Amino acid sequence: MYGADRVAPYLAIEEDTPMFLVEGANAAGEKGKGGKGAGRINGHHQENGMENMMLFEVVKLGRSAMQSVVDDWIESYKHDRDVALLDLINFFIQCSGCKGVVSGEMFRNMQNSEIIRRMTEEFDEDSGDYPLTIAGPQWKKFKSSFCEFISVLVRQCQYSIIYDEYMMDTVISLLTGLSDSQVRAFRHTSTLAAMKLMTALVNVALNLSINMDNTQRQYEAERNKILAKRANDRLELLLQKRKELQENQDEIENMMNAIFKGVFVHRYRDAIAEIRAICIEEIGVWMKLYSDAFLNDSYLKYVGWTMHDKQGEVRLKCLTALQGLYYNRELNARLELFTSRFKDRIVSMTLDKEYDVAVQAIKLLTLVLNSTDEVLTPEDCESVYHLVYSAHRPVAIAAGEFLFKKLFSHREPEEEGAPKRRGRQSPTANLIKTTVFFFLESELHEHAAYLVDSLWDCGPELLKDWECMISLLLDDPLPGEEALTDRQETALIEIMLCTVRQAAECHPPVGRGTGKRVMTAKERKTQMDDKTRMTELFAVALPPLLAKYAMDSEKVTNLLQLPQYFDLEIYTTGRLEKHLESLLRQIREIVEKHTDTEVLEVCSKTYHSLCNEEFTIFNRVDIARSQLLDELVDKFNRLLEDFLQEGEEADEDDAYQVLSTLKRITAFHNAHDLSGWDLFTSNFKLLNTGIENGDMPEQIVIHSLQCTHYVILWNLAKSSEGSSRKDDTVTLRKQMRAFCMMCQRYLTNVNTAVKEQAFTILCDLLLIFSHQMVSGGREHLEPLVYSSEDSLQSELLSFILNHVFIDQDDDTNSTEQVRRDAVKIEALHKRRNLLAAYCKLIIYCVVDMKTGADIFKQYMRYYNDYGDIIKETMSKTRQIDKIQCAKTLILSLQQLFNEMLSDLGHGFDRSASSFCGIKELARRFSLTFGLDQVKTRDAIAMLHKDGIEFAFKDPSTQGEGGPPLNLAFLDILSEFSSKLMKQDKRTVHMYLERFMTFQMALQREDCWLPLISYRNSLQAGGDDDTMSVMSGYSSRGSSIRSKKIKPPAVTAGTSESSSSEVWQQSMQTPVMLPSPHLTSTAMRDPKRGRDDSFMGVYPLPQDQQQPHQLPQHHQQTPQHIQTPMDYKYVCLPVARRGTGLMEEDEEPIVEDVMMSSEGRMDDLNEGMDFDTMDIDLPPSKNRRERSELKPDYFDPASIMDESVMFPE
Repeated sequence: MYGADRVAPYLAIEEDTPMFLVEGANAAGEKGKGGKGAGRINGHHQENGMENMMLFEVVKLGRSAMQSVVDDWIESYKHDRDVALLDLINFFIQCSGCKGVVSGEMFRNMQNSEIIRRMTEEFDEDSGDYPLTIAGPQWKKFKSSFCEFISVLVRQCQYSIIYDEYMMDTVISLLTGLSDSQVRAFRHTSTLAAMKLMTALVNVALNLSINMDNTQRQYEAERNKILAKRANDRLELLLQKRKELQENQDEIENMMNAIFKGVFVHRYRDAIAEIRAICIEEIGVWMKLYSDAFLNDSYLKYVGWTMHDKQGEVRLKCLTALQGLYYNRELNARLELFTSRFKDRIVSMTLDKEYDVAVQAIKLLTLVLNSTDEVLTPEDCESVYHLVYSAHRPVAIAAGEFLFKKLFSHREPEEEGAPKRRGRQSPTANLIKTTVFFFLESELHEHAAYLVDSLWDCGPELLKDWECMISLLLDDPLPGEEALTDRQETALIEIMLCTVRQAAECHPPVGRGTGKRVMTAKERKTQMDDKTRMTELFAVALPPLLAKYAMDSEKVTNLLQLPQYFDLEIYTTGRLEKHLESLLRQIREIVEKHTDTEVLEVCSKTYHSLCNEEFTIFNRVDIARSQLLDELVDKFNRLLEDFLQEGEEADEDDAYQVLSTLKRITAFHNAHDLSGWDLFTSNFKLLNTGIENGDMPEQIVIHSLQCTHYVILWNLAKSSEGSSRKDDTVTLRKQMRAFCMMCQRYLTNVNTAVKEQAFTILCDLLLIFSHQMVSGGREHLEPLVYSSEDSLQSELLSFILNHVFIDQDDDTNSTEQVRRDAVKIEALHKRRNLLAAYCKLIIYCVVDMKTGADIFKQYMRYYNDYGDIIKETMSKTRQIDKIQCAKTLILSLQQLFNEMLSDLGHGFDRSASSFCGIKELARRFSLTFGLDQVKTRDAIAMLHKDGIEFAFKDPSTQGEGGPPLNLAFLDILSEFSSKLMKQDKRTVHMYLERFMTFQMALQREDCWLPLISYRNSLQAGGDDDTMSVMSGYSSRGSSIRSKKIKPPAVTAGTSESSSSEVWQQSMQTPVMLPSPHLTSTAMRDPKRGRDDSFMGVYPLPQDQQQPHQLPQHHQQTPQHIQTPMDYKYVCLPVARRGTGLMEEDEEPIVEDVMMSSEGRMDDLNEGMDFDTMDIDLPPSKNRRERSELKPDYFDPASIMDESVMFPE
């Protein structure tokens, strides 16, 4: 036994152990009781069952030293090699998950093909899992233990056993046969074993090569000695040793040749991606370990071809294999031809749809770049450069490393002993300029943060050289140095701000990070050091920078954001108060000089950052802020009084002074509480005057509305904190209601911008002061709750319909097309914000949900512009109230139907585009209900009820014999019939019959076709069920996936009768009663497969359909299976596999398909030396007991011909 004393404690059968292991264990126990040869497993004679089970169990558990297990097997092999080899064969069979066991009689009298066929027949086809794919803790390390066992086995046998021409011949023959099996488990396991066996043999061959070289050197050294000192005996020994090593190497080459030609050549293009990945991974190991033998075009071609594989994991293995080769610069000369042939493919893989593949492709190009700069063209490099702006951070980081290697790796060497140059004379000055030039040439000026983040890991010293950046901005250029242009200075300031933000926050920019992570102690220390250093530098440099660029809005906006990332304690500890005073003076001057909203808001935020009560500088900054605000408010009140008194006589200069001051106050009120200055009275007076006179300038009204809005919100904030008095709450209630009425009046203003501002503020106030504001323990705010009146809701809805759902004029004027497109995008963005603001009122029940009908009916017409917003609104309203949402949807369809009737009349053609559009909208609405009919049961029933009532609401103008005026609506309603459960269809049908007369049921004219089709869609039988193909596909697919115990069945008659009784009761009352319980009539037979209609409606492309064949055990297995059988999915339909992003023109890699084009083969083979090892493994001379058998079909010697060297 193999280490019985070491593995015995692990042989207990666990609860989740597969049955084939349990049966084997029982058989082993019987053998122990009945003596040698007495045990039987699965009906087959087992001569050495205990040892075999223990070998498999030890590898599965992975708890014992593998070398000791292998040593025990070697001892057994030396004692009786047939028995030991039989154990090893059964080990591979069991590792494949097969229940069968190879007996000694089978081993002696049957060929490998017959043995494999017998094992295939006993394979458990009901389960698609096998040890390499089974999930669970006990199988987690099986693959690594399995591979380790094979590696240790060859290593321990490398000096004698592997050369006996018996053990390796048998194992290689078995694995070659198994790798050609139709059973995926056999093919997968044997391919992994064969590839790991090959890797182990490559190590042995490498050691033999090294020993041969050493022996040759010793021989030459001894032979070159003078005759007197030469030892002839030693020469003969060395010569004999070299001869033995050469013979051993020939044997190893035979074995490797057999595995490569018998397994790799066929399995590297297997139909299963995991098998292809194993082959490519191992050939990369061979080329790296034994480059002298394997690193040539004959083997590299397989990696190059497989880079076009359809599966990302295989392409990934190709790239990682090549990375190991390109990393060693000594191998670059051998890779020149391969690089020239497949460089374009590697470059294209940087845009792979699989992000992991794209990352590794960029890293591979970086290694290529390290080896030589001449291989990659400027176009190749540019295709990688732009990836630094990718939203996927690993791709961007890899591209940043490539960019850094290409542009920044060539630095000027500093002279030893020379003083370190700083500022713009430092070595990084030119690199910073290069970064600025690259950023400007990329023309993505709003993505500086992405560029900085991409370079952060590889160039932190460059990006944190803020002293050099400050010097480039403030200092005069050196003699002969070209100064930065205004555009370059703007870009440098933006990059500098992004580096400061990245260093202070230590997380990627918005849109690229996956969430905050916990920083390590080292990262926190680096963060604090960076904040301290940046504060010390910019506290001194920021005032002169602001003074220099005071009139440039863009530069000032970026510079003023720097204090937000300061460590404000440094102002005190570093004795930098005078620089703080200088900074406050500069900010005050900027506020007085600028009227740009963006500049004023960033000044406000800077004051807010500096006014932190935790730091000692608070009082100093607070005094400066208060002085500035006092002056602004006094100036505003004075200017406003004069402006209102002048009335119509006010000139433009007075209006500009009022507007500029109001802009500054509004910007500061956004971040600071200015409630102490009573801005509500003055602003309300201004707004009221604008309503009365109607000639108030547009911008003054907009900013006055915004400023008053801020007053309301700051007062509410104080009331929410409980710091306000009762009188303040009453005042706030009056102010809020008065302001809402003012905004409502401005909704009718002639100016669109004013109306949009009033609408946005109204939506915000209605949402904030809704009934939900009292939740979370804020019951004291209940007096502030404000409910909108119907008139206000109607005006808000009218505004949306008139200002959002409008068609843009398509202007084809090419001279200003770019500018016009930008304006259109900006206008669309604004309209989307307006629609989202109103939809939030629907979602939070601020306005009646039925008002959403006017929004929902625009779903199809404006799908490209607002489809996502409308769909999300429908989803949220359904979560709130399913029935009310369904009533809203059917109401929107009824409104569209009435509009169509008003345009086309009652005698319209049902093929008209408007009617077809309503039907398509109904179909889209139906799809939003999903596939769970139980959850939407009541809603769908109510939808049908309202639709039926609407269809029969208006009687025919032709008398009793004519169809109702809205009868065609039933054609639209039939789109929802597929969402009804079977028992509910009959109930709805009975409700429909309430409105039908006997004559209606007999009508067959065209005008009655909507009623006929709707009745047919409501037939209770499953055959007449008009459920969509996709719904049927999902339900059947779920039944296949989950084979659970079926619930107790309830007869269909009981369900239908109970459902009918409920609906009969509901007919007597306008309110729908609770729906009946779910019964088994809605269940599907879990044994039913998917019908052919799915494949008929959605045919798969020919190159994506993978043929599957049922196993024919009674037939002779072909030598090379064209498409290996996957038993796991034999009963399921073919899974649709999407086409790769970069390989639309590539063929799928499956057996005998990848390289079917001879012309393409010739093109790939042109100029490449494809001579591989062509040493046939000779027939065994020592297999006496098998010499009389027929040529073994799976014997490597029978398949070593030239035809298998290249894919057909």
